[in-house]
Formats: sequence, C-alpha cells, structure tokens
Amino acid sequence: MQELTKQELHNLGMNIIGKKLQEMGYEFIAVNSELKKHPQFVLFKKGEPTIFVIVKTTNNIQSPQEYDVLWMETFKEHAKKLNAKVWYAGIGIANAESVELPVFKDQPYYVAFDDFIKF
Repeated sequence: MQELTKQELHNLGMNIIGKKLQEMGYEFIAVNSELKKHPQFVLFKKGEPTIFVIVKTTNNIQSPQEYDVLWMETFKEHAKKLNAKVWYAGIGIANAESVELPVFKDQPYYVAFDDFIKF
C-alpha cells in the first residue's frame, strides 16, 4: 500500500471542500492547490463579496479546525484591503481502520469537517 504524500492529502481535502462549495452555489474565480499558498479558492456568487477560502488538511480528526491565529490575522488584513471575506476550512482525513495509520491510496478514509469558520 502506498501512503499519500502531504500534497496528495491536501489535494484530497481540496476536492472534498471544492465539491461542498459547488453544492453551495459558488463559482471558482481561482484555485490554488499548491501547499502553503493561500488562498486555495477564490469564490464568486452574484450579490456577495469575494470570498477567500483557506483549506488546511490534517490527519487530526479530533480538531481539524485549529489554525495559526497570528497568521490568520495577517491574512484577514490582506483580504480586507481587497474587500474580500475569509473562510477557513479545516478538514481532517484519517485512515478508516486506525487513526494511527497513514492514509493510503485507494483505501477507505474518514473525513472530519464540520463547517467553514467565517471571519
């Protein structure tokens, strides 16, 4: 079995969040799936401000919504200058058999995602 790389795990999280955003009726102005490049999604919906979505994928399914508060404050200031809102999507993905094991390609996994944190 082949373990997912950090980038592959991130892409899996992005796909899950992207589908959710599409179900919510958003269009993507831009998508960036490169690790540590933010935001991952720039959203558009008629009548609403631009939304920057930050996706952080982790194997911590207990508290995937944790984020770096200091970094987030800096990013929120950047978004404010562009009249954009910021949403944070912390998503936990873990091996379905045991959270102690890594996530493997083509193997079942568990997803922990409650909702977007909207700033």
